[in-house]
Amino acid sequence: MKPSNTTNKQLSKKTKLKMKNLIFSLTCIWLVIAMAATAQEESNSPVLDTSGQPLQRGVEYYIKPAATEMGGPFTLIDRNGFCPFYVGQRNVSVDGIPVSFSPFEEEESTVREGKNFKVAFSGATTCVQSTTWKVGEREPRTQRRLIATGDNAGYSNYFYINKYEEFENIYSIQWCPTELCPTCRFICGAFGSLFENGKRLAALDGSALGVVFERA
Repeated sequence: MKPSNTTNKQLSKKTKLKMKNLIFSLTCIWLVIAMAATAQEESNSPVLDTSGQPLQRGVEYYIKPAATEMGGPFTLIDRNGFCPFYVGQRNVSVDGIPVSFSPFEEEESTVREGKNFKVAFSGATTCVQSTTWKVGEREPRTQRRLIATGDNAGYSNYFYINKYEEFENIYSIQWCPTELCPTCRFICGAFGSLFENGKRLAALDGSALGVVFERA
């Protein structure tokens, strides 16, 4: 027995209705994804240098404390006469050593707030190793984690930047490689200063240091 024309029309209407509902659902999903992507992009604003320009991959910058009484520019520190060198600051406001940034996302050319990157001092040292920053060992007295150099190709090499208490173009450097492992539980921390034998070392687990980025 063949289905009647009425039955065929009813089936056709149901099929069209299902297609319309499917198209509507897919459109809603696309809009939600687009809105989420836009919100994410807006929340990850470009990090700006002292002239108001976004920090760019591969460009050299000096990192300086926002307040001059908080020491000089960032530089390599010979902590104990042995390798590796450590990240720290000069005690006076003279030129430090410039750094360059490499965002974790390979297609990204701009350094953005809250997005992971590697950072390395320009030039070479007497230590035959990379000048890429990494989280190192704990300082015995304070148990604060020092920032050393050397590329482990792992979580310890990835940092990010956030605004420092909403001041314009003043930032805090932090360690928390959540882009590399969103489900991992890291003991994150912000950069601050640690004095050791008259040297100003960069270390986590203390008061955050506000910094600015000046193009070299």
